Amino acid sequence: MTRTLIITGAGGVGKTTVAAALGVRAARSGLRTLVVTVDPARRLATALGVEDLGNEPQPHAAEPNLWAAMLDSTASWRAVAMRHADPDVATRLADNDFFKAASEHFPASQAYAAADQAATFVQAMAWDLVIVDTPPSGGGIDFFAAPAQMADLVGGRLLRWLTGGPLPGRRTFYNLAAKPVLRIADSVLGSDLLERVAEFLLDLRTTYDGVAQRGREIERVLGSASIFVVTTSDPAPVREAIKFYRDLPGLAASPAAVVFNRILPEKWADSTAPPGTSLALEQNLARWSAETVRQRDTREEFSSRYGARIATIPWSTSPPTDLDGLGRLLDESKELPWAEVGIS
Repeated sequence: MTRTLIITGAGGVGKTTVAAALGVRAARSGLRTLVVTVDPARRLATALGVEDLGNEPQPHAAEPNLWAAMLDSTASWRAVAMRHADPDVATRLADNDFFKAASEHFPASQAYAAADQAATFVQAMAWDLVIVDTPPSGGGIDFFAAPAQMADLVGGRLLRWLTGGPLPGRRTFYNLAAKPVLRIADSVLGSDLLERVAEFLLDLRTTYDGVAQRGREIERVLGSASIFVVTTSDPAPVREAIKFYRDLPGLAASPAAVVFNRILPEKWADSTAPPGTSLALEQNLARWSAETVRQRDTREEFSSRYGARIATIPWSTSPPTDLDGLGRLLDESKELPWAEVGIS
């Protein structure tokens, strides 16, 4: 059985580094591990020290049990079209400029394609553990909401109104009646814009049954996954972490852990300047002490208010730059639920 671990949270909190570190830790504990990123910034490749990552998992040359992939949402969305439409319709749809624009610029379609591909990796059962580093948009919420959103888009009231009901012969009716009219209108406009829009909408509508069914499969995979919400103690990332309890009560109301990254040492909370310390150093120690207390209070309030399991990763002077550094990053972490994802 393949276990799934989803790493999510706001951008800039170190979740890609955490995902990479967990991947190294899992691989070194004997698990065949795939780390998948949906972040186009290529941070996972940098963190793992590999030059190139693509849509297909690649084995890590220096770590026998570790694979990595960086999803190309445009390529993944093309695969969605090929899977859920008849071959001739799928090719026409995937080559349509409006389809390309949707795959590149609509967050829901990108998140759906990423969730679809990640679920495919899990269902392949080629790995013991699949770790998914979600995109930072919406604090990762889009990744979980995308299957339902895409089903609503493709089968929604507006699209049904524009394309008509699922009557037999709808395409024939369009070819015989609507298409000639659109061509006349396009000749006046000097382009084939209206015809291409109509073709796109009709072709998109045919994917509804497949998209809806696949969306339910994706939701089952996501529903059985362990979720680590990564944050820091800063106000903006904490607000993004709160969204999981406010906006996704059905799926992510109980993440395995809310991981507070870059936590200052607890002993700094009671830092007292020794006699003879300069005023500047004394003030600096006081600021660090106050920040340590603020971080602790933030974690305690979060845990008390939402009943969250809190895990921490200590602050380090510099991010890890190699596999050994990634492996050591979690050595001093506290309360990470390793057993839930099978990592020793």
